Amino acid sequence: MISVKAREGTPYDAAKHFHMWGVKKIAPEFSRRTTVSLSQFLPNGGAEMSASDMERIYYVLAGSITVRGKGEEHLLAAGDLVYIAPGEERAISVNNQEPATVLVVVVTP
Repeated sequence: MISVKAREGTPYDAAKHFHMWGVKKIAPEFSRRTTVSLSQFLPNGGAEMSASDMERIYYVLAGSITVRGKGEEHLLAAGDLVYIAPGEERAISVNNQEPATVLVVVVTP
């Protein structure tokens, strides 16, 4: 069992993300396949279009983001989530002029 307190975690920079900072709460050294992070996106923040071989879940805790894929777009507000399958492309943008906080769960193959 792993317990992580609110003030614990390791800061990280995510590749292809901008105007964003994150804190890894559960990292690979604790779990074989799962990483859990909090991402804080500033207004005009987001992530470039990219794909990964990992499963990803974005759960919006505060604010609003748009997640775009090939031919689809998902507007997410607090309490909403999106699942991204391995190999799916996605881009993220923050809506409005308010920051967004996203719980990110990544599962490696």
